[in-house]
Amino acid sequence: MYQNISLSLHTDLYQLTMAYGYWKSGMKDTEAVFHLFFRKHPFKGGFTIACGLARAIDLMKRFSFTKEDIAYLSTLTGNNGKPLFDHEFLQYLAQMKFECSVAAIPEGNIVFPHQPLIRLRGPIIQCQILETTLLNLINFETLIATKAARICLAAKGEAVLEFGLRRAQGIDGGLSASRAAYVGGCAATSNVLAGKHFGIPIKGTHAHSWVMSFPSEEQAFHAYAKAMPNNCVFLVDTYDTIEGVKEAIKQAIWLRERGFEMVGIRLDSGDLAQLSIEARKLLDQAGFPNAAIVASDSLDEYKITKIKERGGTINVWGVGTRLATAYDQPALGGVYKVAALRDNPNEPWQYKVKLSENIIKVSNPGIQQVRRFFNEEGWVADMIYNQAEPTDNTHIALSDTEQIDCSNLSYKELLVPIFEQGKLVYEIPSVHESRNLTIAQLASFPHTYKHLTAPKQYPTGLEANLYTYKKALVKKLSKKS
Repeated sequence: MYQNISLSLHTDLYQLTMAYGYWKSGMKDTEAVFHLFFRKHPFKGGFTIACGLARAIDLMKRFSFTKEDIAYLSTLTGNNGKPLFDHEFLQYLAQMKFECSVAAIPEGNIVFPHQPLIRLRGPIIQCQILETTLLNLINFETLIATKAARICLAAKGEAVLEFGLRRAQGIDGGLSASRAAYVGGCAATSNVLAGKHFGIPIKGTHAHSWVMSFPSEEQAFHAYAKAMPNNCVFLVDTYDTIEGVKEAIKQAIWLRERGFEMVGIRLDSGDLAQLSIEARKLLDQAGFPNAAIVASDSLDEYKITKIKERGGTINVWGVGTRLATAYDQPALGGVYKVAALRDNPNEPWQYKVKLSENIIKVSNPGIQQVRRFFNEEGWVADMIYNQAEPTDNTHIALSDTEQIDCSNLSYKELLVPIFEQGKLVYEIPSVHESRNLTIAQLASFPHTYKHLTAPKQYPTGLEANLYTYKKALVKKLSKKS
C-alpha cells in the first residue's frame, strides 16, 4: 500500500534514542535476538490466528532511511535546544542496510501465548529500531484475523462478509482490517480498495438511502433491479420488513422473467431470527429457495450463535463494527523482548529474561523455535525450545510438576526462515493461501479448544531443559536486584 513512502520513521522516538545510545556506546553491532509474542489469547479464547507477516516482510524489504527522513531527524532538538542526534549518527542511519536474519510463523497458523510469532537476529541497533513497527503490524492484523475466525466458527460454514470500513480506524486501519478478516476466514469485504490492493473478493448492495430516495419501496427496488439485474440483494427493512420481503419477491419474479436471478434479501434491524424465519417461508413459497438471506446489524460471534440457537434461517452474515474494530478487545497486547546477546560470533550467547512480579510477564531466554507435536489422532502439544543449546526435545514442561512426554510423537517446526542476513529467502503466500491455511488449521484443531466461552486451554510450554535453565536464570537475576 505504501510502496512509494518511507516507513522507517513509523516508530516511537525511544527506538531511535536507544539506537543512538547503542551507536554512542559502541554496541551497534552487538548481535541480538528479539522475539515478538503475546501473553494472552484475545477475546478470552483458546486460540489466536497469526497474521500481518506479509506486510511486515514488505516493510523489512524496504527498510532504509531516505534523505527526507534524515533531514527531518536533523531538526529534532533536546531540552537544551541543541540537535538531538549527532550528524555522524544520522549519516550512519542514511547508509544503513538491513542485515537481520528473520524467522516467523506463517500467516494463518494457530498460535499460542509466549510463542514467538517473529524472531529477529542481527545487529541490536536494527532489531531495536524495528520493534514498534513490527508490533503495530502484527498486533492489529493478528487480533482481527482471530476475531474473524471466531465469527466464522459461529457461522458454521456460512459466508461471513466484512462490512466494517465505515467504522474502522482510518484508511490503513480499514485496509488492514479487511485483509486480516479475509485471512481469518471471511469470504469477502465491502472495501473496494482492499479488493483492488489485496485481491480480496468484494460484495455489496444498496443502503436505506437508496430506498428513501424514491417515492416508494416498490419504485426503489424496481430501479435497482433495472440498473443491476445481476447484483440484486434488496435491503428490506427501511419501512416494514415483511412487506419489504414481499416487494423483493415481486422484483425477483420480474428479474427471472428476463433471465436473471435475485441474489437475496438483507435484514438490518429488528428480531433477525424471527424475521429470517418468516422471510424464508415467503421466499420458498414464491419459488426462490436459493435466495440468500443476508443479515447485518451489530453482529458478532455471540449474536450469531444466539440467532442460530433460535432457529434463524440467515445464511450470509455481514459483520462490520464488531469485527473491523475488534469491538470487545481493541488491542492484542503483543510484546517484543530481547532474549540473547553476544559481542561476536566466537563468543557464547548471553541469555536474557525480563523479570516481573507478575509471572506471565517474565520472558523466555534463548533463540527460540516452536515445535508442534501430533499423532494420528491430531494435535497433542506445542514446545518452545532453544535452538542454540543441546536439548532432548522430548519433554514439555507445563509447570514444576507437570510434563508431557513427546518422545514417540511426530512434530513440525513452526518458525520458518524469512530473511537470511537481510536477503529475502521466503516465498510469500497469497492472501488466499493464508486464508486456506486458517480454515484448514481450524478444521484440524480439536473442538474443545474452540469454544467461544471458557474454552479448554491447549497444552503449550517450554522444553524441559529450557524450563529448568529459565528458573535458574530468574533465581540468579533476582538475587542481583
